[in-house]
Amino acid sequence: MGDGRRLTIAIVVWACTTLCLVSYAAAFSHGASLSACTDMMPRHLRAQLHSPNNNYVTVHTNMSSYFPGDKVPVTVRSTQDFMGFLLQARKVSNDKIAGTFIFIPPGSKLLTCFEDGDTVTHSDKSLKRNLSFVWKAPDQPIGDIKFFISVVQSYFVYWAKIESAIVAQRVQN
Repeated sequence: MGDGRRLTIAIVVWACTTLCLVSYAAAFSHGASLSACTDMMPRHLRAQLHSPNNNYVTVHTNMSSYFPGDKVPVTVRSTQDFMGFLLQARKVSNDKIAGTFIFIPPGSKLLTCFEDGDTVTHSDKSLKRNLSFVWKAPDQPIGDIKFFISVVQSYFVYWAKIESAIVAQRVQN
């Protein structure tokens, strides 16, 4: 095989690899896809799952309980920058997505996994650290809930389903 042919093959392989990486990066940069709704796992090229017990991202609320229809502030705090995320509230009883987000920060967008606005993801690949949201509980009782976030630190490193403490549903008398 001549040097010219080897060079042509090398250029073609490089071009294909680059195009594949760019297409994955471009897809990721505009938020999680609907394929992540159920298991909250990103679908990136060679993405590596890390332990959900990371020590730098937390998701919490200042409310330990809520009534149906309540608005619940949710805060995501991180000691390291991350690029992407997927945030949901889920019923403790059956792990189903519940409620809707009614306030989201810049650099994020609503997704419809099962109901309009039940999930939030990033809308750009800017670096993020501290994010604030407001979640609205359904008007009908759904039971206790937890918030879950999957965080993508880079195209190849992520943490899935980091969870908040339980937020207990209260019943009005």
